Amino acid sequence: MKAVRVTSLDGPRALVVQDVPEPVPGDGEVLIDVHAAGVSFPDLLMTRGRYQRKPELPFSPGVEVAGTVRAAPPGTGLSSGDRVAAFVRVGGWAEVVAAPSEYTFRLPDAMSFRGGAGVVMNYMTAHLALARRARLRAGETVLVHGAAGGLGTASLQVAAALGARTIAVVSTADKAAFARAAGADEAVLAAGWLDGVRALTGERGVDVVADPVGGDRMLDSLRSLTREGRLLVLGFAEGRIPDIPANRLLLKNIDVIGVAWGHLVQEERGYPAEQWSDLLAYYEQGHLRPVDGAAFALDDAPAALARLDDRAATGKITLTVRP
Repeated sequence: MKAVRVTSLDGPRALVVQDVPEPVPGDGEVLIDVHAAGVSFPDLLMTRGRYQRKPELPFSPGVEVAGTVRAAPPGTGLSSGDRVAAFVRVGGWAEVVAAPSEYTFRLPDAMSFRGGAGVVMNYMTAHLALARRARLRAGETVLVHGAAGGLGTASLQVAAALGARTIAVVSTADKAAFARAAGADEAVLAAGWLDGVRALTGERGVDVVADPVGGDRMLDSLRSLTREGRLLVLGFAEGRIPDIPANRLLLKNIDVIGVAWGHLVQEERGYPAEQWSDLLAYYEQGHLRPVDGAAFALDDAPAALARLDDRAATGKITLTVRP
């Protein structure tokens, strides 16, 4: 089979497409013919050896896929030909993958493979962040940084499903329009965003900030929170891990909350199935609408990661593995 491989930790330019043996599924694993694979920030970090998980070279990136079941173990409720999405941790940028059955989920008939390839990690991360970690309540206001990207649009939609008002922070007017189309109630530009948020909330501030960007925004994110607000730390796309001024937490009784879905589900392997049930309900209610970004062929994986790296992406970037 064909697979994208990282041959050295030199970033996207080190990616090559090679012929490799098909995987042999282990106990409890589902063999999947991949139609679409998600492109995510962990993939970019892994090509540079900067992610928490450091696979041995050479390896295939890719943590989420969608396709059809070739073979499934008994007791999973899955059978050959079923349309599924799956989380694979690593190795998803290939024509065939073996995925743990507890991380493999049947797709709704109306959801495309491209949409399915962007649901597992982004929407489950957003669900963990907002429903469980932030304890979001209906009527609260959620601010989302990087709101035009894959995790950003997922966060907007999950927040709306939970009954919250949403404010998107984006870098350009085009991205503001994109975020609104994805479900944001309001959008402000990153330049001067704090003043814009204060105006939108009548100086009250927001209840929750979902921040996958980090860097210089964190201090203003704390300033944007109302009393007993919660800041969700989802990543550091800006490239710098900021310091947290503890006095800001004390004065307004603020919580700073870490969110690491991949680590949590290693210990709670049944949790993703619970999340999938909630997400399917959101989908049926019309809240969950996967936002397709650019699509690239498997051979163009370096360009897909470059699009993510230069912060030009809107929606969920995917690789098309099969038509």
